[in-house]
Amino acid sequence: MALQAGIVGLPNVGKSTLFNALTSAGAESANYPFCTIEPNVGIVPVPDKRLVQLQTLIETEKVIPTAVEIVDIAGLVRGASKGEGLGNQFLGNIRNVDAILHVVRCFDDDDITHVDGDVAPLRDIETIEIELMLADMESVDKRILRFAKLARSNDKEAKFHLATAEKMKAVLDAGKLIRSTDWNEDEWESITDAQLITSKKMLFICNVDESGLEADNAHVTAVRGHASSMESGVVTICAQAEAEIAELDEEERLEFLTDLGIAEPGLDKLSRATYELLGLQTYFTAGPKEIRAWTIRKGCKAPQAAGVIHTDFERGFIRANVYNIPDLQEYKTEPGLKSAGKLRVEGKEYVVQDGDVMHFLFNV
Repeated sequence: MALQAGIVGLPNVGKSTLFNALTSAGAESANYPFCTIEPNVGIVPVPDKRLVQLQTLIETEKVIPTAVEIVDIAGLVRGASKGEGLGNQFLGNIRNVDAILHVVRCFDDDDITHVDGDVAPLRDIETIEIELMLADMESVDKRILRFAKLARSNDKEAKFHLATAEKMKAVLDAGKLIRSTDWNEDEWESITDAQLITSKKMLFICNVDESGLEADNAHVTAVRGHASSMESGVVTICAQAEAEIAELDEEERLEFLTDLGIAEPGLDKLSRATYELLGLQTYFTAGPKEIRAWTIRKGCKAPQAAGVIHTDFERGFIRANVYNIPDLQEYKTEPGLKSAGKLRVEGKEYVVQDGDVMHFLFNV
């Protein structure tokens, strides 16, 4: 699934360092604003211990994890909605992502320049949120003009989009983000069509130094309070340490993590949190050629899940044989699962559960 999360934030907060660690894509990273001119895109695997569990029980040639597409976008500054910095280019890129990963600097270091002079996470967050709201206001004003003309000809659909746009304008004029307001399903379709930036889900990434991994500092605590008020998540990460970890082999990596006093790389937590943010879940296929994780949206039914593998699977769907990994661990083999009544047969209305292992039967 071509779903994207965009890494955003002020210049010089660690976005490109984080992106490099996530993707090993080599995006330029430097101690000055706007070193990321064009959005860099990388595919980030989502770590999943269930793949290892399957591999211990089913002999296979290869194991393929699922992934999320990450876009590193140039830093935003005050006035971007009016063209300051990289302005419109930034805003055009961010409109196309499905969710936003907002990197916030949460460490003090006199050797690393801050675009506003000092480290103040809530001020930095406010700067970006205001610019995003201003950009959305401009989009909504244009949308109102467009649909007002159509509505005058008594176009029912245009009248609905106009009413929704006017409601969006009222929300933004009140200094609120679009996603902070309740909308019905039809209104959300109109908002999605408008590609409003402040309608997108957001995860805050607190970029700390190594000492900040031990416990939340005052900066992180402030961000958590803000995120809670928005019903957004927070991940604490040391981007510089993660960049170093990404270059190590497995043995050295474990030693480095032990020295840092953490159980797993922050990137593992971040990729899972991003996956969750996008409303995604995983099912698996497992056989001698490959064990593979597949990405679907939560609530997806069996035929649509099959269609992620190939559209022919969805069109010709007959049924799916389904089991779960804990049962496989207990009964060891698929014949063992079948004998124990743990291999289920599910039809077209089955809602796929996170972690299902599935085999599809279909007509060509």
